[in-house]
Amino acid sequence: MKKNNARLELSKEAMKTYGYQIVDAIVEHHATQHEKLPVALGSREEMDSLFLEEAPEKGSDPKQVLDFVLEKVMTNSANMAHPRSFSFVPGPSNYISVMADTLATGYNIFSGGWAASPAAAELEIVTIQWLLKIFGFPKKKGGGIFTSGGSMANLTAVVTARRIKCGDDFSKAVIYLSDQAHSSNIKAIRVLGFKKEQIRIIPTDSELKFSVNKLKNCIAKDRLEGMYPFCLIATAGTTNTGTVDPLVELGKICKKEDIWFHIDGAYGGAAILSQKGKQAMKGIEKADSLTVDPHKWFFQPYEMGCLLVRNHKNLSHTFTEKPEYLRDIEGNTSEINFYDHGIQLTRRFRALKFYMSLKTFGLKEFRDAISYNIDLAEEVETKLRGSKSWEVVFPATLAVINFRYNPISKNYSEKELDKINQYISGKVVDSRKALLVTTILNGQIVLRMCLINPRTTMEDVTETFDLCKKYALEIEEKLASKA
Repeated sequence: MKKNNARLELSKEAMKTYGYQIVDAIVEHHATQHEKLPVALGSREEMDSLFLEEAPEKGSDPKQVLDFVLEKVMTNSANMAHPRSFSFVPGPSNYISVMADTLATGYNIFSGGWAASPAAAELEIVTIQWLLKIFGFPKKKGGGIFTSGGSMANLTAVVTARRIKCGDDFSKAVIYLSDQAHSSNIKAIRVLGFKKEQIRIIPTDSELKFSVNKLKNCIAKDRLEGMYPFCLIATAGTTNTGTVDPLVELGKICKKEDIWFHIDGAYGGAAILSQKGKQAMKGIEKADSLTVDPHKWFFQPYEMGCLLVRNHKNLSHTFTEKPEYLRDIEGNTSEINFYDHGIQLTRRFRALKFYMSLKTFGLKEFRDAISYNIDLAEEVETKLRGSKSWEVVFPATLAVINFRYNPISKNYSEKELDKINQYISGKVVDSRKALLVTTILNGQIVLRMCLINPRTTMEDVTETFDLCKKYALEIEEKLASKA
């Protein structure tokens, strides 16, 4: 038989050399990222000019390929772990988890079923139990699954809620969420085939929290019209403002009305580790399902989301399939096959990075980091309120602060203020010195800082404010010249 030379292998020495080069690059990146620029800018034309080519028929020297990637790919990607990456929800990450991901990928561990990797399944069970305890869910009856992120966790939650509450007929089912709920929830609802008429978006109150009275009215009206309220999605830490919905009251409504209570804590859930965050999260333990996102405020690298449930059987009753090619690896009931608890059959070993980082640093360091973030945002709020140039539009809430340039010595119109703050954001991003973008609150264009990076300092914030002020004066001059 002809010998196969197409083995896709390097020699042992070549693998070591290649691996050392990659680890050196990662270490250098982690050690010096504060000295780099957080923002990457590039048009499609510019990226095409760098990368667009036909798939190569013949290979290249591994070192040349690696050098090209380090020089062109990594430098043209935003650094979401940078201390001055303030926008969206940053991804601070940590080196231990990065190396854990490298191990999981390097060993190519299949984390779908017990038979393929009992250790991987066991570590997912253990780390899920850690989270169940943190959030006050029942340890024995509760369960969960790691997902690619909050979007997939929310989708998994709504699928489960529909299956448990509606069975096969969801033609009259109605789902409730607020106008501040994350867009991934709307996407999940659409993916599952719900019609627009089955979705109730409840306006929030003056504090941007789920309006309890409006919700009660809506549920009553739906029941009178013959509809079936089956699920409510609350938010523990909205992306816009960090606001936590009135979880205790919403939990009581869901219990009384027999509605599935899902809480999207993808952003703010981890704040429960801090003293201030724990107060804000009161009632979170009453959820039927809870989304948390370790690749946000639990400092894990992408991708890692998580869905926790009060009753693990609800997951298996929703997702278990018994194809004939898996019949020999079912195992006993205590040996969990996580492909029976979620959408994916093939799953990467996500639990390892969470396990190794918590074992290495301990919960106390995570707790201290989160507490620092919350305190830093509150300190930023105090600084803004003491300035004649800045207006706090929404107070610091779970490390999110919304503000805008609005000097008390001027009398700018709302339209002018919108233009000024949009200009400031655009110029800051174009400078690449900080990632600071806008959002819209109550019809106003405002600047938003999300301060969940434990390596962000007040100096980072102050220097960014100085940059903002520079561009504010620039746009003011332009406006004055046109007047």
